Amino acid sequence: MKTMISKEGFQVILLGIIFNTKTRKILIGKRENDPYVPKLSWVFPGGKAEFGEELEKTLKKKIKEKTGLRVENLGNIFTRIFSEKKDFLLVYYLCEVVEGKEKPKDEIVELKWVNPEELENYFTTSFHPYLKEYIMNLK
Repeated sequence: MKTMISKEGFQVILLGIIFNTKTRKILIGKRENDPYVPKLSWVFPGGKAEFGEELEKTLKKKIKEKTGLRVENLGNIFTRIFSEKKDFLLVYYLCEVVEGKEKPKDEIVELKWVNPEELENYFTTSFHPYLKEYIMNLK
């Protein structure tokens, strides 16, 4: 299947797979009434990068704004076009918490730490098999 890119290009969405090595859980946030993807519910914390912004700095800023947590970026792990919104380019980063207490903010109404094998039960949008495999192999 061919993906068409509009004249405007992609909107780059930076997402943190925030992994707790002690509990082996991943932090997800609940969104309600998303204006771009109506069926979106649970998400990995993050946000849209603006043109000219440094990606890592933006990722950390967006996660702090939405969760109250300061994270360390451990590296880019996966990138894909979002099947529900073809002009969204999702860029996933593995992150760990370095400071703070989680508190939902902005459009995130709830935060939850979940086991990797439970993640798909929360997501109402596409969940790529490569991302699932990577998450299931986190140690």
